[in-house]
Amino acid sequence: MKRALAFIVSLALLTPGLALGATGEEVHEFNPEDDFQVGEWVPIHLGPLDLSINKAVAYLILGSLVTMALGIALMRIKVGSKNEPGRRQAVGEIVYEIAQTQVAEQGLPHKSIRLWFPYVATLMLFIWVVNMLGFIPLPLSNEKVEILGIELPTLAVYAATSSISVTLALALMTFVFTHVEGIRHNGPVKYFKSWIPDVPKALYPLIVPLEILGQFMRLISLSVRLYANMLAGHMLILTFIGLIFVLESLAVAVVAVPAAAAFYLFEVVIVVSIQAFIFAALSAIYIGSAIEPEH
Repeated sequence: MKRALAFIVSLALLTPGLALGATGEEVHEFNPEDDFQVGEWVPIHLGPLDLSINKAVAYLILGSLVTMALGIALMRIKVGSKNEPGRRQAVGEIVYEIAQTQVAEQGLPHKSIRLWFPYVATLMLFIWVVNMLGFIPLPLSNEKVEILGIELPTLAVYAATSSISVTLALALMTFVFTHVEGIRHNGPVKYFKSWIPDVPKALYPLIVPLEILGQFMRLISLSVRLYANMLAGHMLILTFIGLIFVLESLAVAVVAVPAAAAFYLFEVVIVVSIQAFIFAALSAIYIGSAIEPEH
């Protein structure tokens, strides 16, 4: 396990160099922002809508497939005897317990857990998988390298959740589900009245716009929190490694490589899981507060 982790870290840290070598660019032109260009692999345009397949979409498709495979492997495939579950099943039970007790039961009212647990649990696992894929060097990049006369994509590290459009789409689902459930359980009048705190009516012209703005700020904060954390982590790692090529000094590597490795491990071990948990937990809280609004 330690050797595998060391191998992944080494590949991740070498990725900028592979990309530079493939493109033939001068080392002093290295720019970490280039790794976040999604490109346009399969153009699909419907009027003003751009539905093209790009790097972010490819990572989301891969993330969906891996999430489904994990769910089947951890929850459906039985290993060992009934009385002695295997290690894989034990991991699945831990994930399930976290999703149920720490996410669903903490944010959703009891009557709605059965309906909304699958959504928040899937959201947590999917975001974790997409975040984790962002730290594994994969041949999903816009750059090409020629090997034995065949052009192949270079290895790259890219997190789809470092794109604001991706995190905004995820947050928009929670935003819509929140208000649909609020209206369905309470009726439109009672639900929207629950937004207004118990204050003198003279303050309504000031309070009501603030409460409406607060609802939309949930959408923004939910999406920006995930986007900013994943983007910052990748930018720091690429910047530290990029210093070696920009300054053209191996002496810089003595500091840059350990710093990049430290940030890499911090992101993989802590940030990836925390951000997935927070997004799912806040989604459960928002939906639960709409179903049973405070008075």
